[in-house]
Amino acid sequence: MNAWTFGVQVFVTLFVIMDPPGVVPIFLGLVSPFTEKERRKLAVKTAIVSFTVIITFALFGQFILGYLKISLPAMQGAGGLLLLLVALELLTGKNEKKGEEPGHGDVNVALVPLGTPLLAGPGAIVATIIFVKQIDGVEMGIALFAAIGVLHLVL
Repeated sequence: MNAWTFGVQVFVTLFVIMDPPGVVPIFLGLVSPFTEKERRKLAVKTAIVSFTVIITFALFGQFILGYLKISLPAMQGAGGLLLLLVALELLTGKNEKKGEEPGHGDVNVALVPLGTPLLAGPGAIVATIIFVKQIDGVEMGIALFAAIGVLHLVL
């Protein structure tokens, strides 16, 4: 497989897993109390958090999971449970503290749940680690990181 094909494969796979269009309604719901300027900052922060997490796991993911003795299937299962808990919390509205206006608490929605686990979640992390294992040469490594970069620019 050449580097160009590999890069396109990485981009498309991560785009489908991260589902930026599907995250838009969640993003808009979570940032609705904020001003337009704050929303823009949160959107940029969300992309930066996601990019940082994905790049970190691309570079050190195998080492981190090996050190913690976590298998990829275990990571996928735990990630699914985490997403379920976050989804239930969002549906029930229990992430807001009493007496506070929604979204203006001390929790930064760009970090959790938007940056992680919705965008840079277990699926994207595991896919990235698998793609790193497939790298066969410098060109494919550059293609991987370029695809991740372009994806986050799209975000």
